[in-house]
Amino acid sequence: MAQAPKFDPEHPWGGDSSNGLVDVNAQYAGLEYHYTYLIFCGFIVWIIIPGIGLMYGGLARRKSSLSLLFQSLLVASVTTFQWMFWGYSLAYSRTANAFIGDLANFGMMKVQAAPSPSSAVIPEIVFCLYQMLFCACTVQIVIGGSFERGRIVPSLVFGFFWATIVYCPIACWTWNSNGWLYKLPSLDFAGGGPVHIASGWAALAYAVVLGKRKHQGEKSHGKPHNTTLVFLGTILIWFGWFGFNGGSALNASVRAMYAAFNTNTAASFGVLGWVMVDYIRSRGRFSVVGACEGAIAGLVGITPAAGYVNCWSAALIGFITAVVCAALQDLNEWLNIDEGLYVFKLHGIGGMIGSFLTGIFADQAISFLDGSSLAPGGWNGNGAQVGRQFAEIGAISSYSFVVSCILLLILKYIPGMHLRVSDEAEMMGLDLDQFFDEQIGEADWGMFSDGGHVKGELPALTGDGLASSGGSSSVERDAGRPDTKEA
Repeated sequence: MAQAPKFDPEHPWGGDSSNGLVDVNAQYAGLEYHYTYLIFCGFIVWIIIPGIGLMYGGLARRKSSLSLLFQSLLVASVTTFQWMFWGYSLAYSRTANAFIGDLANFGMMKVQAAPSPSSAVIPEIVFCLYQMLFCACTVQIVIGGSFERGRIVPSLVFGFFWATIVYCPIACWTWNSNGWLYKLPSLDFAGGGPVHIASGWAALAYAVVLGKRKHQGEKSHGKPHNTTLVFLGTILIWFGWFGFNGGSALNASVRAMYAAFNTNTAASFGVLGWVMVDYIRSRGRFSVVGACEGAIAGLVGITPAAGYVNCWSAALIGFITAVVCAALQDLNEWLNIDEGLYVFKLHGIGGMIGSFLTGIFADQAISFLDGSSLAPGGWNGNGAQVGRQFAEIGAISSYSFVVSCILLLILKYIPGMHLRVSDEAEMMGLDLDQFFDEQIGEADWGMFSDGGHVKGELPALTGDGLASSGGSSSVERDAGRPDTKEA
């Protein structure tokens, strides 16, 4: 069996290939399948980014749909720059402290062929790419908090700095071997804390700072304009999650394959759980959007647990997460907020449920499927692990929400960085306000007949998935409710 290479501090690049005398690939001879597998996982994780854009775009009203598609590509691009500039170093530098990394890898310095900080069988450049896509997905989820009223440029500026001062420190706590949660240890296989809990609380902060959307009783408010886009986005997210969880073992071991199996299991049982709640609540009817939300809830719940729990525990985690999230249909009303994409409910609350259940169901027999990791949980009589999971939940939730609020309030009062579009632009739609040459839809071209943008509400739309598929999914339940005063 080939031996994994060891990091040499004297050759942090992994070998000097500039003179043509050192073959940096030789150190991985016989181990190539590990990084080949991980780079493939990274490729399919990328699909989650446009998947989120399509899902968000379908959930929005048609007049604000393009902005969410556009932001998915811009977020990926901005986050790539942030990660290359200093994000990777702040999260994963080998000389990090317990809370945040230093700038040892600033500007991709020394990130090349050496064994990665988290897995000796993965070259650091592959590990860097894989983790960059996690950051991009997380920021894209957060941007959902600006749904139908947030300006694009400030959202991108916010995304850059949020990744820097929220995501990177939390990733360092959780996954860097110097991080305090890593040493505690809390169990987080693929991002229940850094990805879901952090993004859910940040999206809640975004919605609170922006205030509620404005509407004048139009029937389209709170309804998805295109259920097909929601379905397509969900399918891409589900597919991409095989790489998200399946690659987080950072090797091609049986544990990685088991995590992929658990991913599909939890998503499937999440669909069953949410559809069951909808079926009971609506007295025998279904919702396509509800089924899609159930899949996302199941995927969120299993993210921290995928490489720690057995397959029936994964089914239970997906089912419980979806049922709880589906039952919180009036969460916006209870909190007196307008978080139209329910990011906090699905990712924030779903992530917290998943993290808690990971502590209960973690089984060291599953974690040891990689041949080296022992992570006992309540399943093995280690009840203290549940308390450690609560420490992760509390720390990440409070840090993400407070810092996100502070960052948003700072941006809000910087000249030129108004977070929210004008009332007129909001009623007209973000697409007409912030884009100059996109086709809004065949039915809407009459708006341009006078040679300019008509100021006012779009005409009522019919068809195109505007009406619900026949259930009462959470994104549809606010339709027709009058707004109360702004948060």
